[in-house]
Amino acid sequence: MTMRPIRIIGDPVLRTPCEPVTTFDAELRDLVTDLMDTMLGAPGRAGVAAPQIGVNARVFVYDADGHRGHLINPTLELSEELQDDDEGCLSVPDLYFPTPRAMHATAHGVDQHGEPLTITGSGFLARALQHETDHLNGHLYVDTLRGDTRRRALREIRAGRYSSPSQRG
Repeated sequence: MTMRPIRIIGDPVLRTPCEPVTTFDAELRDLVTDLMDTMLGAPGRAGVAAPQIGVNARVFVYDADGHRGHLINPTLELSEELQDDDEGCLSVPDLYFPTPRAMHATAHGVDQHGEPLTITGSGFLARALQHETDHLNGHLYVDTLRGDTRRRALREIRAGRYSSPSQRG
C-alpha cells in the first residue's frame, strides 16, 4: 500500500489545470493504485485527484454512496437542480462549508486501460464527481463559494496554516 502525501492549499500544483492522459501503461496503472491507496488509507475520504498527490494528470478516484472506482479524462453533464450541503477537501483540511453543486451528474471518461466509462450519480456521488473534476481543472471547492460563506472561508484559510505549500499525509 502506497499512501502519498496530500498537497495543501497554497501549493501551485492545486491551481494548475491537468494535462489529459494519452498513454495507458503500467505507470498510469501505478498512479491509479497510489490514488486508491491514498484514498482508502484514511477513514472518511470520498476521493483523491492526481494533483492532490502532486501529479499533473486528469485522473481521480472516488468512493461515494457505495460506488468506488477511478476516472480518467472526465467530462461532466450536470443537472440544473442544485444541492447545497457542507463540503470539505483533503487539500483544505478541517474546513467545511455549504457548497452549491448540481444534484445530478454524469461523468464520461475512460478507465486505466483506455476503455470508455460513464458514471452517473445523485447527491453525494454527484458532489464527489464534481469536486474531483474541479481538482483536475485547477479549482478548489472554496472557489465556488459566494458571499458571506466565501468571505468566512477565506478568513479561516488565511488564519490557518495554509499560506505555504506544505504537504500533509
